Amino acid sequence: MRFSAMNWLALTTLILVTVTIFASMNMAFNWIFYLTVFGQTILVITVYKVLTDDYETDKTFEDFYEDKPMPKE
Repeated sequence: MRFSAMNWLALTTLILVTVTIFASMNMAFNWIFYLTVFGQTILVITVYKVLTDDYETDKTFEDFYEDKPMPKE
């Protein structure tokens, strides 16, 4: 199965939220450090995947936000 850009984004979010939880629970420093380094690596991969994703849309900046369409005048 191929990971889409959104799957990479969800994975990155999960890892970095886990780092925050571990830090607040006073886990061992080495776990937090290695998970942070791993999370940063995954973040770089995620940014690359999002920027190179084959996504096309017919929307422009004149369409404003997609979740609240505005009538064209």
